[in-house]
Amino acid sequence: MNTDQKVQKNFKGRDIIDINDFSKEDLLFILKLSRKFDPFFVKRDRSNYTIAQGKIAAVLFFEQSTRTEQSFRSAAQKIGMGIIGFNDPESTSIHKGESFQDTIRIMDSYADVLIIRHPEVGAAKKAAEVAEIPVINGGDGPNQHPTQTMLDLYTMQKIAGKLDGITVALMGDLKYGRTVHALSIALSHFKVRQIMISHPSLTMPKEFLKILDSEGVEYEQLDKLPQRLSADFLYQTRVQKERFTDLNLYKKIKDQFILGKEFAKQLDLGVKLMHPLPRVNEIDPSLDAHPNAVYFAQARNGLYIREALLALVLGRL
Repeated sequence: MNTDQKVQKNFKGRDIIDINDFSKEDLLFILKLSRKFDPFFVKRDRSNYTIAQGKIAAVLFFEQSTRTEQSFRSAAQKIGMGIIGFNDPESTSIHKGESFQDTIRIMDSYADVLIIRHPEVGAAKKAAEVAEIPVINGGDGPNQHPTQTMLDLYTMQKIAGKLDGITVALMGDLKYGRTVHALSIALSHFKVRQIMISHPSLTMPKEFLKILDSEGVEYEQLDKLPQRLSADFLYQTRVQKERFTDLNLYKKIKDQFILGKEFAKQLDLGVKLMHPLPRVNEIDPSLDAHPNAVYFAQARNGLYIREALLALVLGRL
């Protein structure tokens, strides 16, 4: 049994909860397997359409989402799965007082994999402790969103052709942004230089910097975007109003890291612009048409990652 086969075997029935649960080998295997579903690398493979035929995905969204929910629904359907679930807890028995655990137990009996998004930290882990089927975390508050991190890595590898040796700048809300927290840690598995750009009140938390230090990661912290950014990728994030307890502070700094039309000059020089979306006003729409503004392609790549993960945890690959 080769290394890929060993890694693949370990995924059947596995929960996808926290990006820290995945080794470098795990991540590389997922990225490699996702190419099987990406028409950029392979012609449309009709055999993919029946990989998980007869299986059911329970999509339980206790928090609204566009990309994550619809991407998972599309991914499940593309590999032949049926779908049940909800995106409005008020229309379920939760509204009548049913506990979170009981809701999970009920859906566990109806499906083969559970995909959950919830505003509370640790909700996906709690679901996994109750459910017998695999649980995939579609985001639990400001904590984790592992499939987002995987699609971010996939996008970088797809564009750059590698992960080792690149430079990635993370900008915006580095304090509350779960996407940049997880991405920074995932990138620490590789030889990636990191640049962190934020307002002093929104810097990367010390616990994450300690991890980077322990891994010997080269990084620097800046309080503004340089006129010439020496990076392969700029990962822009919005300043998240919903994570602030002090709205006066939010209003003071929310517009300090906006990328206007002038950023096209840096895109022309080769910087690739990424964003986990949704955006508010932090990227001027005039940049959308630039070939190095890759955030919509980035979102599309989530489809291939999620197809691969669903097939893996179901043991269908």
